[in-house]
Amino acid sequence: MNARTTLSAKGQVVIPKDVRDMLGLTAGQQLEVVPAGRGVLLRPTIAKAGRSFEEITAEIRKITSSYKGRPVPVEEMNRTIAKEWAKRGAKKDA
Repeated sequence: MNARTTLSAKGQVVIPKDVRDMLGLTAGQQLEVVPAGRGVLLRPTIAKAGRSFEEITAEIRKITSSYKGRPVPVEEMNRTIAKEWAKRGAKKDA
C-alpha cells in the first residue's frame, strides 16, 4: 500500500487513517523518527507487547543465536505460520 501526505509549514505530517488503522496506531502514540536513506522511517516507540522495538529484536537475536537445531527452510516456516494463523482464524492477507 502506498499513501501520500504533505509536510506542513510546522513540519507536521498526517498519517492517513487507513494506514493508522492497519498498523493499530492511536492518537497520542509516540513514534520514533529514524533517518533511512533519502527518507525517514516512523515506528512506534512501544510495541503492542509493551516492549520497545530494540527490546524485541534483542530477544529475537538471543533466541536465534542459541538455536542448535537443523536449518528450517523458509517454505516450512511459511506452512507453519499459515497453520497457526488458520487455527486462530486470522485472515490470510493480514
